[in-house]
Amino acid sequence: MAERRRMGYSVHREILDEGAVDEMAEKSDSKTSLSEKVKKSMRCSGPRLKSCFLGSVPVVSWLPRYSVRENALGDLISGISVGIMQLPQGMAYALLAAVPPVFGLYSSFYPVLVYFIFGTSRHISIGTYAVMSVMIGGVIERLAPDSNFMIWDNVTNSSIIDVVSRDAERVRVAAAVTFISGLFQILLGLIQFGFVVTYLSEPLVRGYTTGAAIHVIVSQLKYTFGISPMRHSGPFALIYTVLEVCYLIPQTNIGTLVVSIVAIIGLILTKELNAYLSKKLPIPIPVELLGVIIATVISWQVNLNEKYGVDVVGLIPSGLQPPVLPDVSLFGQVIGDAFALAVVGYGIAISLGRIFALKYGYSVDSNQELIALGLSNSVGGIFQCFSISCSMSRTMVQESTGGKTQVAGALSAIVILFIALWIGALFEDLPKAVLAAIIFVNLHGMMKQFMDIPALWRSNKVDMVVWLATFILTVLFNPDLGLAASIGFSMLTVIFRTQLPKYSLLGQVPDTDIYRPLEDYNQVRQVPGILIFRSSATLYFANAEMYQDALGKKSGINITKILSAKKKLEAKRKRHEEKNAKKAKKAASKNTVDMRVESKREEQKDIAIIEMDVEPNPSLPTAIILDLSPVNFLDTVGVKTLCRIRRDYGEIGVKVVLAGCQTGVVDNLQTGGFFNDKVTKSCLFSTVHDAVLYCQSPTTESQDKVWYPYSLQATRLSFESGEEGRSQGHISEP
Repeated sequence: MAERRRMGYSVHREILDEGAVDEMAEKSDSKTSLSEKVKKSMRCSGPRLKSCFLGSVPVVSWLPRYSVRENALGDLISGISVGIMQLPQGMAYALLAAVPPVFGLYSSFYPVLVYFIFGTSRHISIGTYAVMSVMIGGVIERLAPDSNFMIWDNVTNSSIIDVVSRDAERVRVAAAVTFISGLFQILLGLIQFGFVVTYLSEPLVRGYTTGAAIHVIVSQLKYTFGISPMRHSGPFALIYTVLEVCYLIPQTNIGTLVVSIVAIIGLILTKELNAYLSKKLPIPIPVELLGVIIATVISWQVNLNEKYGVDVVGLIPSGLQPPVLPDVSLFGQVIGDAFALAVVGYGIAISLGRIFALKYGYSVDSNQELIALGLSNSVGGIFQCFSISCSMSRTMVQESTGGKTQVAGALSAIVILFIALWIGALFEDLPKAVLAAIIFVNLHGMMKQFMDIPALWRSNKVDMVVWLATFILTVLFNPDLGLAASIGFSMLTVIFRTQLPKYSLLGQVPDTDIYRPLEDYNQVRQVPGILIFRSSATLYFANAEMYQDALGKKSGINITKILSAKKKLEAKRKRHEEKNAKKAKKAASKNTVDMRVESKREEQKDIAIIEMDVEPNPSLPTAIILDLSPVNFLDTVGVKTLCRIRRDYGEIGVKVVLAGCQTGVVDNLQTGGFFNDKVTKSCLFSTVHDAVLYCQSPTTESQDKVWYPYSLQATRLSFESGEEGRSQGHISEP
């Protein structure tokens, strides 16, 4: 392999401490006050008002520039394809949300139109989503369980469920929680809280969606086997549901099970064929739509409901629902669930939106996305919709079929409108088992996320632990409690990593001004008499004590023991002084010359002993350099720790200086009281090499006023002594 050509460089400057850098660069002390920031943010002008309006209603900005020639055909095909997918998925996910299937169609219409106006992503498909639906279903089953709607049937002399009253109450609950979740998203967007999604890391989101998928699968088992288990809520509800399903399996409806098996096999085979022919077909085969049509026709012809007891969708009213304000009395009972829905829905949508924005070279406004989703949910709640987000499968179809703008989303909403107004009633004989089969098959992508575990094991074990913990917590608890517990666990891993950083002693790479950990490099050498210490994490209250302990262990200096011995020596010296003073006073009173001579000898002997004890230990370093380049902030505990280190090691004759401090860290030191009359910015250096040359200088503490040449050229480093005690670092060609 050809040897890489080395480019040399030459630098000749003074050794600069932080004070000299501030003076040379003319650091500005002017800071904008809070009142000025508020005044500036409230100031209004014509251009700013226009920019604010265009940012709040993005459709006004991009729709007038819409290119019909370039985008219309792709958006039309994409919109029709996604609208066809919305029909079976909307009805299936309505079952997850425990509301009648037609409300899944409404949730695929109103929110999509609102997002078309206010959204900033061009490619994501807004509408029903499995995870959101199962979270809604958990809330509905908790507040409107079947047991609340049992009535006595005089014909059968048994209790039956008042389905009409139950469904009406469940729709009210779904609308209320959806409306509140939208308000939360709008509020978070207005206060510029879009960064909240940063707390949802990718391993957390993928582990959470996988755990939620398990909840989805378990919730649909009753439609697959044709049984009626009691819906459980709260922690471990999934385990109780699985146990009850196992108990009820002997009561399985054979007709329903056959329909489920045939539907699942048919959907899987057709999807595989779709994937095989994907490069040859201009648009993908509408697998779910074909399955819904075929199943409806067969059910209608064979009369599966009456002959074999197969549960079907039932009455689907034509037309749209009039707007109704949500039930305010329910708000207090669903506020926690609404916040979880707001965060999860936004996190999924913005994650997918950023992926496509990066792929196609445009930007997505995270705060505007919050507002757009919030308006979609709030308006949807008024029209009896349930919470929506972004669907991965529909988004992939929208992008792969040529969709380039949100016009495709608007066209898909028009397809749903056509279905809801005129042909929705044709699907009344559709078996619910087929909708459950559609859900099972569509979850195969989430099940593939289990392959993240070995991949994360190889790349980052902490992320793997976060994935597994999130999955387990989501499975054991409900998705809302699981999300809160998972975020808490993820934050704990960050705290633990800052509490357990890597502490290193740095050495010099030969013939350079570069410093690396001694334990990681074989050719790195420690600078004689100087100890360079670095932590891989920031310094704050949670790890400040460990930072000080690690410095003692790495340096081999038991500072507590040395200071304790020094205090004992000082106490001994004071006792000797007091004893000698008493003897001198007694000798003066007796006016005895011999006693004075003896006292002087004793004093001289004691002083000689003490001077020998305080002799500097040659095994100690002359200086310690604390490399603070990884530190991005210091709290009061961190500042006090640095003050204590500098004071304690200074008392035993070891000079302590800081290197690589960021501007914010210097400000923290300033406000934290690190500097005083004796400690100035002359103990802070921009680089470790500046600090090394400073510590190698033979001059005294007043050396901050002395000029130290710092010279670099090419790759070889040597140190020379200049005139008048000046220290010079010089790099020359080999």
